[in-house]
Amino acid sequence: MDKLLIRGGRPLRGEVTISGAKNAALPEMCAALLTAEPVRLINVPRLHDVRTMRKLLENMGVQVDTHGERGGMSFHAALPITPEAPYELVKTMRASVLALGPLLARFGRAKVSLPGGCAIGSRPVDQHIKGLQAMGADIVVEHGYMVASLPEGQTRLR
Repeated sequence: MDKLLIRGGRPLRGEVTISGAKNAALPEMCAALLTAEPVRLINVPRLHDVRTMRKLLENMGVQVDTHGERGGMSFHAALPITPEAPYELVKTMRASVLALGPLLARFGRAKVSLPGGCAIGSRPVDQHIKGLQAMGADIVVEHGYMVASLPEGQTRLR
């Protein structure tokens, strides 16, 4: 790990711009699916996974705009939104599973392709499935998709 060794006994002054975190930005982007109101994020990193998540959300019907120099993005998930995440967009990004919960919570149903692999190795999605099931969701995995729905008569997750 690199480190900075500072000598001199003088106070440091100045500013350092810290890049946004992918692991914070991707769930925040998916959270925009929960509302029809506009959502605005700042300091979103310019990374491949962020671009892929943007394409995924746009494919579902979310209007996504980029603005400003500070990594600003806005999302407007007004209807109609398609509560399905197709394999072509999901296969390259593990974080696509993050769309399952917001889609299910808002629309009572969701269909998200199982995500593709990654260089880190096997990271199954069962914890996401177990968490949603604990909140009352019915989830089956069929033909490479996680298909989630609310039981008959249930209008929201617990």
